[in-house]
Amino acid sequence: MRAAVTAVGEWLADDDAAAPARSEIAAAVRLTARTLEDVAPGSSVEVRVPPFVAVQCIEGPRHTRGTPPNVVETDARTWLQLVTGRVTFDAAVAAGAVTASGSRAGEIGHWLPLMPA
Repeated sequence: MRAAVTAVGEWLADDDAAAPARSEIAAAVRLTARTLEDVAPGSSVEVRVPPFVAVQCIEGPRHTRGTPPNVVETDARTWLQLVTGRVTFDAAVAAGAVTASGSRAGEIGHWLPLMPA
């Protein structure tokens, strides 16, 4: 995970930096989301980073069909900035960069950052 995130680090740190290859972004997003799934096991909150990944995490009621009651969704760059602590969950929600629906969606903030920059 660390190597994948480091490979896109300049893009995360600098708004003017060129975007890395899609495959590098995809690798970093998928590895970090799956790491969240491992450190916060469960299925009460779904984290979506389209088009790359969707994972369920955090202990609680299991979701099996239809739209999950607790969803966090964001773009790849914002997700990776959350993972590295470059932005806080609350700040990203307030800025509209993250949508968080459901009473438990905000619990994701407790698990971030996964890998401080």
